[in-house]
Amino acid sequence: MPSRRDQIRMSDQELRAYLAESKVMQCATIGPRGYPHVVPLWYVPDGVELSAWTYAKSQKAHNLERAPRATVAVEDGVEYADLRGVMMECDVQLERDPERVVEYGLALAERYGRGSEDMREAFRKQAEKRVGLRFTPRRVVSWDHRKLGGSY
Repeated sequence: MPSRRDQIRMSDQELRAYLAESKVMQCATIGPRGYPHVVPLWYVPDGVELSAWTYAKSQKAHNLERAPRATVAVEDGVEYADLRGVMMECDVQLERDPERVVEYGLALAERYGRGSEDMREAFRKQAEKRVGLRFTPRRVVSWDHRKLGGSY
C-alpha cells in the first residue's frame, strides 16, 4: 500500500504551477538570538527557484548575510481536505549590484501588477537601499491533501 506521503506529494509540474499561482511565501531565517525569524515575502518564481528583494537593513537581510540559508513555505487551504503547500530549505544568494537589484524590483512589480518599465528610475533610487534575494532549494517537501479525495 502506498504511503500517504507519496499520495499527497506534488509532481514537479504541479509544484511549479502552484508556485506560479501563489503570491506570498513565509521566509524563515535564523535571527541574532538563534530563533527563527519568519516574515511574509512577495516572490517571483523561476521554476522552483524564487527571487525577492528586501531592504538591506532589514532583519532578514542581516540574518542572511550571517547565514545565507532560509526555509520558505507557501501554503493555502483551511479545511484538512484542502490543505496544500510546499516547504523548501534553500541556499540564498544576496545580490547587491544596484543595476541587478533594479531587475528584481521590476520583476516583482510586473508579477504583482504594481508598475511597469516606467518604474525603472524610481527603482534605481530604491536599489541603493535594497538587496535582491535568490532562493535555491536544496530540499523540497510538498503536500496536496486534495489528492486524498476527502478521505483521511
